Amino acid sequence: MPLAADQVSSGPIKVMMVDDSAIIRGLYRRLLNNDSAVEVVNDAANGQQAVERLAKQHVDVIVLDIEMPIMDGLTAIPKLLEVQPSVTIVMASTLTAGNADISLRAMEAGAADYIQKPTTNTELSTGQDFRSELLLKVKTLGEVGRKKAALAKARTSAAAAVPKSPSSAPWSIPVQSDVTLRKPGIARPKLIAVGSSTGGPQALRRFFELLSPDVGLPVVVTQHMPPTFTAILAEHINKATGWECREATHGDVPKPGLALIAPGGFHMTIDNVGGTPTVQLNEEPPESFCRPAVDPMLRSIAKTYGASVLCVILTGMGNDGMKGSQIIVDVGGTVFAQDEETSVVWGMPGAVAGAGICSLISPLEELPEQITRFVSRIG
Repeated sequence: MPLAADQVSSGPIKVMMVDDSAIIRGLYRRLLNNDSAVEVVNDAANGQQAVERLAKQHVDVIVLDIEMPIMDGLTAIPKLLEVQPSVTIVMASTLTAGNADISLRAMEAGAADYIQKPTTNTELSTGQDFRSELLLKVKTLGEVGRKKAALAKARTSAAAAVPKSPSSAPWSIPVQSDVTLRKPGIARPKLIAVGSSTGGPQALRRFFELLSPDVGLPVVVTQHMPPTFTAILAEHINKATGWECREATHGDVPKPGLALIAPGGFHMTIDNVGGTPTVQLNEEPPESFCRPAVDPMLRSIAKTYGASVLCVILTGMGNDGMKGSQIIVDVGGTVFAQDEETSVVWGMPGAVAGAGICSLISPLEELPEQITRFVSRIG
């Protein structure tokens, strides 16, 4: 029996840890329970146990291992979501090509995000970066999940209170009513630049499924991801869509119909080399705690392409891309953003929207059509 889809928790973010190692579950518990905003309320040694225990207790976030006996993480995802549709699932995996592929498939199946698990118990227990990332994702995604559950509950209650008739309009809450849009640039874009983070792999795949290569522009993407994951993400998009998509290499030249994704561990810039826009990769310090980061890409593109840029900010945690987007509009370019309702986390797109830099805020499903219209109506 599924738990109520509109049930909303209160108090500390309630977490379930799912891993076949009791030692790792214990380490997770100690790492998380040191923060008063988080409470590990249950754990499980495999996916089947997790499904059974979730049916008895509402939780906000599940941190789910990939490789487990009896039922692995990928198999468990749809079963967990069937029991509690509002639960947020974060995959935990070590950095291997196989795990990267499974993690991406897990996000396509409904997981919200992933975290790179250290390879040793010592790294798990002493690694401050891992602890900080785990806490940030659990707390942020837990709060986002609660907000969406509360909104769903409010909508259900409102819909039940409205008499059903053919003239009744669907009830909704405007989520960006206080955002001011700016006029778009007047130059025809020569490049589409996309920035994304949490929820980005799922959004990017759908984005490229719906955006035809016939739009006639090259696309460059910075997605917050570690090494290995970015290459697998490019492969997934290449196989699932009509785009030629691959991980960028130093010296690549953007061209229509080609989507280049910044490789994990490197910032990607597009610089003028001998009069030709050319991909440059560097290992300069992280920005917004990330490498690759969106801002370095956008700064370089503003210099190289000037006003002839359409920047698209998709779902993501934090505000990476806001400063770079400001530079894009300052030189005459245009910024579009994904809306809050279809974003896993409305951090990055919310930041550019709140700053008044956007010319369009759109559901993910409508963004590609809006881009096509914008490109075709100019020039």
